[in-house]
Amino acid sequence: MRRKLIALHRHASVPSEPSTLRPVPKESLRRRLLGPLAVAVHRAALGVAALLPRRSVAPGDSSVRILLGHAWGMGGTIRTTHTLAGYLAAGRRVELVSVLRRRDEPFFPFPPGIALRALDDRRGGRGLLDRLPSLLIHPDDYAYAWCSLRTDIALVRWLRSLPGGVLITTRPAFNLLATRLAPHGVVTIGQEHLHLASYRPRLVADIRRGYRRLDAVAVLTSHEEDTYRALLDGAPTRVARIPNALAEVDGPTSSLDAEVVVAAGRLNSQKGFDLLVAAFAIVAARVPGWRLCIYGSGPERPRLQLQIDALGLADRVTLEGRHPQLGEAMAAASLFALSSRFEGFGMVLVEAMSAGLPVVSFDCPHGPADIISDGSDGLLVPAEDVDALAAALLALIEDPDRRRRYGAAALATAREYAITAIGPRWDRLLAELRDVDR
Repeated sequence: MRRKLIALHRHASVPSEPSTLRPVPKESLRRRLLGPLAVAVHRAALGVAALLPRRSVAPGDSSVRILLGHAWGMGGTIRTTHTLAGYLAAGRRVELVSVLRRRDEPFFPFPPGIALRALDDRRGGRGLLDRLPSLLIHPDDYAYAWCSLRTDIALVRWLRSLPGGVLITTRPAFNLLATRLAPHGVVTIGQEHLHLASYRPRLVADIRRGYRRLDAVAVLTSHEEDTYRALLDGAPTRVARIPNALAEVDGPTSSLDAEVVVAAGRLNSQKGFDLLVAAFAIVAARVPGWRLCIYGSGPERPRLQLQIDALGLADRVTLEGRHPQLGEAMAAASLFALSSRFEGFGMVLVEAMSAGLPVVSFDCPHGPADIISDGSDGLLVPAEDVDALAAALLALIEDPDRRRRYGAAALATAREYAITAIGPRWDRLLAELRDVDR
């Protein structure tokens, strides 16, 4: 039976990416041929833009502006940015600046007390500039596909007009633009929400050169802190590890009585749900009453459903789609599983812990090991080891007392990521940068 389950997994699942510290997407032939040219054009265009007259602003302005891709959309970076903006707005002027806007209403409510701005509002249709590719967004940044020449113009105008204060940017392309286009005297902080090894080599090369002009790089994990300190050795750039803060999660604390394992995330290869389904096939053969509910949407849904059907798990494993109140879904389960091949941080683990769920996770690069205390609030198993994942799930399923101990510890861990704990770390960083002789 076990051999049959593993064989079905191999035939029905999404192909695995290599277990390396560089889970970079495989380049298409077109990208291999045109990528170097596109990056060369980008570097030249950014160099020309940087030659434009660059103002100097007086220090002392405590206002904060946070630049992100689509403030009205959904996603972990958006949600945690909203949480940070709301915290900082308690004592500062804060403006949330969205490169794009595609929706009338935001997926996540905006925090009170902040100003909002959209640089490129796409709700009114597309013009000629929208159809021309961006020159200033790095072609190897994943934001490149949804930016355009119109985006470039809007970014240059806005960055050049900054009156002072602090600029926090939230992805490599925006971080690199800030170093070249923001006025002298603006404090620049580049946030990193993924790990360096997930970027293509040409982007890493520009990060190595460009980030040396940032005042600070804020990273999420201890591994990335070490990585960026080594990368920027000798540069004045400060490297600060500040985990994402937990947004307020709806829903009660789990009673840990339901025979349900829950997982959540985008249905793509990175999240490794094919590995989780294969592991749960082993679990299902031993504990007939338990089910697996996977929340999220994405391109791998059809293939995952084929895998579930091939393993005969249609009545035990369900793809639930997006849930408008994920906290309630987590509270209705008794165990959370994370099966990612790699993570930028793994905030969903903290969200699950805040519902009182013990967690089982692959020790993938790089985030779960920073969050989980193995053997206390959850279990860490070797990355992409399906048998080990199944064994860890069974260990907590078959031992309710242990599950409850881990659940209580998970609640305590989640409190360490509350904005009241994380926010002061941002306060200290901003104060340190303000005190630097600029």
